[in-house]
Amino acid sequence: MNTKLITRTAMLIALLVAVQYVTKSAGQIVTGSCVNLILAVAALVGGVWCGAAVALISPFCAFLLGIGTPILRLVPAIALGNLVFVLILALLSGKLNVKAANVLSVLLAAVCKFLLLWGLIVGLLLPSMGLPSEKVAALSATFSYPQLITALIGGGLSLLVVPSLKKAVKQQ
Repeated sequence: MNTKLITRTAMLIALLVAVQYVTKSAGQIVTGSCVNLILAVAALVGGVWCGAAVALISPFCAFLLGIGTPILRLVPAIALGNLVFVLILALLSGKLNVKAANVLSVLLAAVCKFLLLWGLIVGLLLPSMGLPSEKVAALSATFSYPQLITALIGGGLSLLVVPSLKKAVKQQ
């Protein structure tokens, strides 16, 4: 690990938490898309370790600051979903130097993140938590199809901004 990578990772974690705070009132689609954009940038510009650190640390920071889910048992599942998203992007995107491969990596990463979050949270955790049915319904809605939509939007936006960011990073 070098100083630039550690600094870049810390800046992306701080940016992600700040963006969550600023966009919280804008709703899940806006906030989630911004979060996924930053996760994708971390993976595609910073690499596997940067992306993994941002994916795993940021949900716990958001929880501690009261801007993420208020249920601690869900935070590790969110971190795992983020990790799957960034690992797939970091490991697959750009390997073939074909734009279609980058689009496919975003699609695959978004679908895998959605399926993992839906399976873990909606299928496994929520039914075992003894929450009121209204709370379960609201959380189930949050961790279902909107996760796919926000991951697709954030991942898609990253394909637009990452080439410029990579050029800027190389010039340092």
